Amino acid sequence: MNTWMENLLLLTFVAYGLASVAFAVAVVGRKRRSGEENHVRRWGKAGIVLSIAGAAIQVMFIISRFFVGGRSIASSMFEFTAFLAFALVLAFILIYYLYRTPTLGAFVLPLAVILLAYASVFPKEVRPLIPALQSYWLHIHVTMAALGEGAFAVGFIAGLIYLIRVVGSQRNTAHARYLELTLVLLVLFVGYILVSFLFAGLGYEAAIQHPVNGETNLQEYSLPPLIGPAGGEVVKMDPFLGLDRPLFEAPSWMKGEKAASKLNTVFWSLIAGLILYGLFRALFRKRISEFLHPLVKNLDPEMVDEIAYRAIAIGFPIFTLGGLVFASIWAHYAWGRFWGWDPKEVWALITWLFYSAYLHLRLSRGWIGLKSSWMAVGGFVILMFNLIAINLVFAGLHSYA
Repeated sequence: MNTWMENLLLLTFVAYGLASVAFAVAVVGRKRRSGEENHVRRWGKAGIVLSIAGAAIQVMFIISRFFVGGRSIASSMFEFTAFLAFALVLAFILIYYLYRTPTLGAFVLPLAVILLAYASVFPKEVRPLIPALQSYWLHIHVTMAALGEGAFAVGFIAGLIYLIRVVGSQRNTAHARYLELTLVLLVLFVGYILVSFLFAGLGYEAAIQHPVNGETNLQEYSLPPLIGPAGGEVVKMDPFLGLDRPLFEAPSWMKGEKAASKLNTVFWSLIAGLILYGLFRALFRKRISEFLHPLVKNLDPEMVDEIAYRAIAIGFPIFTLGGLVFASIWAHYAWGRFWGWDPKEVWALITWLFYSAYLHLRLSRGWIGLKSSWMAVGGFVILMFNLIAINLVFAGLHSYA
């Protein structure tokens, strides 16, 4: 069964990858052919068919994993991130049939591929749930929250496309600089994935023991430990550039058994991502936004802005139910209270308040275009901070994820 699930996940990855290529060909090749409309329609159709096929295969993966584990299929970082990729594609398919815009697919499907690759970095074993997670409210809470976030992610992509379309060709403006910074953050994300696969392929291992609350804790590393725990002692460390101990120690205020290794992961993301960005600039001699601008310059900005709004309007009530209402009910069953100040809970509330402000400002204050698009992008940054930093760096009740 494990081999069956691995094959299904691989097929999903391939289908989303091929869909990305099909949508990209539809966008890039339109200027080079006389039958532009037929070219876009043909490759756009291929892209959406592959997207639906990938989503269908991932449904089989989700069902298979559910029957193997007999529990929620979004109870670990691997499961939740993989399901988030599915939710993103599902929301995109719905939006695509409303607007028929292959350019949207050329940006959404690569993000789905990146999310699946990121999920694959984490352990894939089906593990027993801790007692706090053994509730059917968990299934409802996590599934609904991920579906809402998938729609938010489509809104992010549409907002990003709008910004690339409107300010991507500008130089030395605040909007252009902030747009490039946003794209660099995505590159950092990709950099972490690549470096994780690199050292996993090399079989790198390291372990450092250190005191936690008066007891000795063994902290394992899958990336070379440039940052180690305070007061740590190296137990095992595979060779890497002649290092036999970490270069730095994690701050003493960072608590938790794996705090140092999580900070080390963030540090490696910065290193790998900045190297990737430097290589891109050296190769193309353009900012990323300048490079992407020709792909979207023929799009109608008002339509793209409307897509972002509609995606977020769809996702907001779903996230409200999953991320707040059902989450509170589950918290009551799991911990005996509807609300605490756990970092994950706080950031879920921040996310909800942010998107509430987005809808209020757009509908009541007329925030459309640039302002609306920046908020769509900012909302997704908050989501990613919640998914990555809160789960991997800060200790809390949700650290089991």
